[in-house]
Parts: sequence; C-alpha cells; structure tokens
Amino acid sequence: MNVIRPDKIEGTETELDPDLAAVSEVEAGIRDFVRNDIAYLRRPNATAAAATAEPAIDADAAVNSVTSLIQRVAGTSLSEIENLIGELESLRELLHAEGQRVQREIASYAQLSQAAMKSTRAIAENVTQWKRAADGLRNS
Repeated sequence: MNVIRPDKIEGTETELDPDLAAVSEVEAGIRDFVRNDIAYLRRPNATAAAATAEPAIDADAAVNSVTSLIQRVAGTSLSEIENLIGELESLRELLHAEGQRVQREIASYAQLSQAAMKSTRAIAENVTQWKRAADGLRNS
C-alpha cells in the first residue's frame, strides 16, 4: 500500500485525511515491529541452544502480534467497505425507483400534451367554422 507519509510532505501534516494519517501510523508501527523482531536474526547468538529455542518462541509471538495487528486494521477497513457497499446499494435502489418515477411522470406529461394538442385542434376547428359562418352571414 502506498501512502504519503506526513513527514515526507512539507507543511501538509494538518491537511491530510485522518484516515490516511492513521494508516501511515499503523504502517510505520508494523515496519518498526518487523525491524525490531528480525533484528535478533542479524545478531550472532552466543550458544546454539539460545539460537534454536528462544528465536522460535519470539518468532511465534511476533507472527501472532503482526497477525492480530493486521486483523484489527483489516477489520476496520472491511467494516467500512461493507458499510459503503450497503450505502451504495441503497442509493442504487433509490436511483432505480426515482428513474421509474420520472419515466411515469414523462409518460403522464406526454399524454397530457397529446390531450392538450387534440383540444387545441378541436377549438381551432370550431373557431374556424364559426368564423366562416359569421363571414357568410355578413356577406348575405
């Protein structure tokens, strides 16, 4: 995961998203933990017994610690992702319902427009007939 660390950006420490800052801190903690945990492998051990028994116990503890840390970080991220998916599904349903409502409204307006056009034509035809009848009465 590539995250810009606050100490690498000048003057933007307060501008970073708190979630990114938390992730950066967790990643830094994991790096430090792994470095400290692996440091014993680089040191020469005094006795063979110390080299075989103690590192195995420390390695298991380190693996358990790293595993629990990763599970905590991943658990938070997964719950946030699941919440986001739920919200997006709700929005999709809302948009679908609104789309259907808009389609019904457009169909209703189209019917209303057609009825208005028919009424306007009927009125125009009647007015034309009345005008012809009135012109015929004037000429006679």
